[in-house]
Amino acid sequence: MRGGKRTKTSRARPRVQTVARRPRRTVLATQAARRFSELLNRVQYRRESFVVERGGLPVCEVSPVGPTHFTLGELASLFSSRPAVDEAYLRDVETAVRSQPPLPSSPWES
Repeated sequence: MRGGKRTKTSRARPRVQTVARRPRRTVLATQAARRFSELLNRVQYRRESFVVERGGLPVCEVSPVGPTHFTLGELASLFSSRPAVDEAYLRDVETAVRSQPPLPSSPWES
């Protein structure tokens, strides 16, 4: 965290959100408290994310700032573990796409 007033030259950076994220691990609040330094090292150096739970409920997430990088194996795991999409939802999306008016032709194309 930085203190002090912002000047014209010290503007806040926009947050960067990635579409796909590295899988998050779950850690109990007592474990996180006892091993907080190790937890922060894993977040900083390994770019890992953790969901901290108290009483079986998620309380917060500790994750790296900025874009998250992950391996192709982790990406494949992310795609294979995604929930199934409801058929009715797919039909609604297809209907919405088909009902869109056509785009006007571009004045830049010749």
